[in-house]
Amino acid sequence: FSSMILWTDEATFTRRGIFNSHNSHVWAHNNPHTTRQRNFQHEFRCNVWMGMLHDRLIGPFFLPDRLNGESFRRFLSNDLPILMENVPLQFRQNSWIQLDGCPSHYARQVRNWLDEHCAHRWIGRGGPVFWPPRSPDLTPLDFYLWGTLKNKVYSTEVISLEDLKQRITNSVTEMQHFQECRTVTNFVLRRCLACIDVQGQHFEMRH
Repeated sequence: FSSMILWTDEATFTRRGIFNSHNSHVWAHNNPHTTRQRNFQHEFRCNVWMGMLHDRLIGPFFLPDRLNGESFRRFLSNDLPILMENVPLQFRQNSWIQLDGCPSHYARQVRNWLDEHCAHRWIGRGGPVFWPPRSPDLTPLDFYLWGTLKNKVYSTEVISLEDLKQRITNSVTEMQHFQECRTVTNFVLRRCLACIDVQGQHFEMRH
């Protein structure tokens, strides 16, 4: 069943990111007195939507910086079908969609759209199948995708918003060829069972 769920999430990527200074070296015989800028006069960011379905990454799609219910409904109605075009028909017709219940997901117009177009096949706050709040360790985007993606994007310093978006797009394309996606989505079941065993309390996964 977990292989038929479209796991979704949004994350913000900023100029500063998680740049790792260990990946930036300057070699010289004498002290080059090199500095690296940490604070910037001009900041930029982008809001990224991603999905995972079985062994596929869906996206990225760049959402408005200020996401609300209406803009998210338009995304579901107009943009998500385009992102899903290359997904086999079997998955598109039978897949469930999971949302984490943030305010834009819980907006009435979004829930109405999901009820109309996804029938009973959506998981989230106010939906036919409830998704537990404050549970990021249960979704493959949180416990795998975002960390892996940001490590790739911020391997060297980002210089512009266009550069940031291109790095995200290129990194996702590269990750499409990884075999981990199917393994990660299958691993969700173990995490959900562990959560049930402790009746929703905190738990630690042991690999």
